Amino acid sequence: MSTSARYVHTNLIAQDWRSLARFYEDVFGCIPVLPERDFRGSRLEAATRLPDAHLTGVHMRLPGYQEAGPTLEIFSYDVLERRAPTAVNRPGFGHIAFSVDDVGSAREEVLRAGGRPVGDIVTLQTSDGRKVTWCYVADPEDNVIELQSWSK
Repeated sequence: MSTSARYVHTNLIAQDWRSLARFYEDVFGCIPVLPERDFRGSRLEAATRLPDAHLTGVHMRLPGYQEAGPTLEIFSYDVLERRAPTAVNRPGFGHIAFSVDDVGSAREEVLRAGGRPVGDIVTLQTSDGRKVTWCYVADPEDNVIELQSWSK
């Protein structure tokens, strides 16, 4: 690449962006980055190729980063396409991952906050002897989240 690149954000399209942003704030400590977004008009239509496009939402600073760190951009359009059922093996973006101290406790917190389990908690060992304990869960809108904790 002839220009320098820096990771900025990942976008998540929500049915209810306010509720989903609150989930990521309450469960993972993501921090809203104001201002909230409210875009419509010919330039948004040109960028998205969606007639009468209107989107609203907010960026959520991911935990563990400073003020200029990457964000989870949670947006909603007035008109949403149907969503295919959640599957961890679907090509494309698969999940967002959070490092946590205790996978079991974090999993229970996600479930209490309206998420659901996707799989069991497992521990795998890498070829260099490190172990990772992890599981998949889904947020209240069925987006897959990986919870992981590494040990020696």
